[in-house]
Amino acid sequence: MTTMLRLVLMRRVSTFGQAVDGYGLDAQEADCRRFVKNVGNIRIVHVVTDGDTKGGKSGKSTLDERPGLMEAMEWISEGKADGIIAPNLDRIARELTVQEAVLAYVWALGGHVYTADHGEHLEDDEDDPMRTAMRQMRGVFHQLDRGLIRKRLKDGRAAKGEKGGYAYGAPRFGQQAKDKELVDQPAEKNVEAQILEWHDEQGMGIRAICNRLNDEGVPTKRGGRWHPSTVSRILSPEAREKNRVASEKARTFKKETTRRTRAARLLAQQ
Repeated sequence: MTTMLRLVLMRRVSTFGQAVDGYGLDAQEADCRRFVKNVGNIRIVHVVTDGDTKGGKSGKSTLDERPGLMEAMEWISEGKADGIIAPNLDRIARELTVQEAVLAYVWALGGHVYTADHGEHLEDDEDDPMRTAMRQMRGVFHQLDRGLIRKRLKDGRAAKGEKGGYAYGAPRFGQQAKDKELVDQPAEKNVEAQILEWHDEQGMGIRAICNRLNDEGVPTKRGGRWHPSTVSRILSPEAREKNRVASEKARTFKKETTRRTRAARLLAQQ
């Protein structure tokens, strides 16, 4: 009798992935189940997901930041599953280094790795170096393709911004995005005018304006309470630009810190 392999179906979406290819969770699962049905000696025993149906979360790069992936590994290590299946290598990981780490981890647990577009990815073999090379080449081109798409999108947004169009980012107070263009938001424009009047004509300070807005129950753009920095950005475009630059620096610093932490974690595992 042929032993039925028990596989955990892995799905992953991200904000970027959904925007680019629209390859959502349902489509990914359908492809995997179609493959399993055609093969015949495989059954899916569990389904895990990284990200959500709205693409609100990105598939993280490190293994321990992927709850769905780690859940699949637990099923294998606890003997409840014999391996994983994903639509393609790109959905297992978006970076080649992470892809290889995931595969090595599954194989170390004695598990199998399948993708619907290829079949089983066999463990590396010293007598067949082409096997490893071809798999890694697929990973390289997945990574390259997504990188090129990201660059085209970024360049397109930048070009649109240079022409005065709405490119990206949250619209400032008093404006909203409509049909991919920035237009005035009447209610917010009225609040903006009132803030300018209090400041320019009545001589109110930033904190006094902030307190008055909160006392009168005037909502911010996101519906929260007013803070001096929020009022300051409305009164001064320079302050808004300064805040934008500071936020960009903070994001860059966070990205670099994450990269260094990941490198330290990998070194510690050696």
